[in-house]
Amino acid sequence: MPVPPEPFPATGRRVLVTGAARGLGRALARTFAENGDRVAVHYGTRRADAEETLRALPGDGHVLLAADLSGPEGARRLVTEAAAALGGVDVLVNNAAVNTPHPPAGTPFEEWTDAWRRHTDVNLLGTAHVSHQAAQHMIAAGRGGRIVNIGSRGAFRGEPDHPAYAATKAAVHALGQSLAVALAPHGISVASVAPGFFATERVAHRLTGEEGDAIRAQSPYGRVAAPEEIAAAVRWLASPEAEWSSGHVLDLIGAS
Repeated sequence: MPVPPEPFPATGRRVLVTGAARGLGRALARTFAENGDRVAVHYGTRRADAEETLRALPGDGHVLLAADLSGPEGARRLVTEAAAALGGVDVLVNNAAVNTPHPPAGTPFEEWTDAWRRHTDVNLLGTAHVSHQAAQHMIAAGRGGRIVNIGSRGAFRGEPDHPAYAATKAAVHALGQSLAVALAPHGISVASVAPGFFATERVAHRLTGEEGDAIRAQSPYGRVAAPEEIAAAVRWLASPEAEWSSGHVLDLIGAS
């Protein structure tokens, strides 16, 4: 008689968070560490910020990993190193992304094509490649897993100054739904979140003056989200109780 697989654990998991140097990625890493999980903190270029994230994490067994996710080999190496350092991968949070302005009316064609290539390579293909590699480890371990993608409200409402960002985030939502169907037989749940505006170091300058007032006014709460609010939703989607949310895109928009 076959031995049933172990139930997916609620704590003590091996968690890989991409793009965890600062901002939302830092909040995600801290949230999982506070849950009793061990976290692989990935960064692309911001080593000092990532080291600060790592130092501040509660608990033991966390690890710092660098990788360029714009190419498939970087994605493969990141997951291999994370699995080796943590002893496996139970949870993947795809947070790494680029978001540089490229308004169509004022961007030279060369810059336009570069922006689209970069956004596609990192936001979409990087997410796809890391997800594929993490899924292989989860399948081999035989106890299921969780993949949570960080999408965007911009996938639905459009981003006139950042069209490649909006388009790649819409593709990430679709990717997650396809992976959810494909990986469910292996006990792997895949979901996405679509946050509205939330406060990080990168966008702090936009929250001052009239622009900041206009952004806060998008929500009837009269504020923007904190990264910790997004991280709390991701933590739930990665929990054992959230398996039936697989395939879902969770809007985190404060009724905006």
